[in-house]
Amino acid sequence: MSKPDTKTQILSAAIPLFAQQGFNGVSVRDLAAAVDLCAPALYNHFRDKQSLYLAAIGQAFASKRTAIAAALQRSTDPQQQLADFVSCVCELMCADPVFCRLIQRELLDGDEQRLQFLAQQIFEPQFLANMQLAQRLSPRCDAHMLALSIIGLISYHLDIGPLRRFLPGSQPEHETPAVIARHVTQLILHGVQLPPVVE
Repeated sequence: MSKPDTKTQILSAAIPLFAQQGFNGVSVRDLAAAVDLCAPALYNHFRDKQSLYLAAIGQAFASKRTAIAAALQRSTDPQQQLADFVSCVCELMCADPVFCRLIQRELLDGDEQRLQFLAQQIFEPQFLANMQLAQRLSPRCDAHMLALSIIGLISYHLDIGPLRRFLPGSQPEHETPAVIARHVTQLILHGVQLPPVVE
C-alpha cells in the first residue's frame, strides 16, 4: 500500500473506534491492529495519537463541510437558507450516527486543547456562516446564541432518539430527517405559534 492509502485506511478505521470508545478508550495498539500494522508504524503517518484523533474527526467532517456550504448558497432568502441549512444538517447527521457519536464523545471527554482545535480548525467556518444567517434572520438577536440554538435543536432531536421512541406521543416519523428539519425550522421562525397550513 502507498502511504496515502495507508493513512486513509488508518483514519477510516479510527473513526468508529474513537466513536465507540472515546479518545482515552482507544490505544495506539488498538488503532494499529485495526489496520493490520504494528503500533510503531502508525507514527510514520501521525505524530501521536492526538494528531491521529484530530485528523479522524476532520476526515469525518470533510464531506459534511461541502454539503453545508452548498445548502447555504441555494437561496438568498434567509428563511429559505435556514430551511435548506437545517434540512441538510438533519440529513447529514441522520445518515452518519458514527460521526454524531464521535462528537458526543468529545463533548463529554474532550480536553480544552482538543475542543479548541475542533472549534477553530474544524467547525469555525460553518459556525460563522450559521451566525451570519442568524444575523440576517433576526438582526437584533445575539447571533452566537441563535446559531447555537439552531444546531442545538437539531442535535438534541437526534441525541434523544433512543429514548424518544418510548416517550408518550412518539411517532415513527419523528425520527425522519425531513420531519425533524421541518419542526426545527418552524420553531426557529415562528416559535410555538406555527403558521397556518397552506393547502
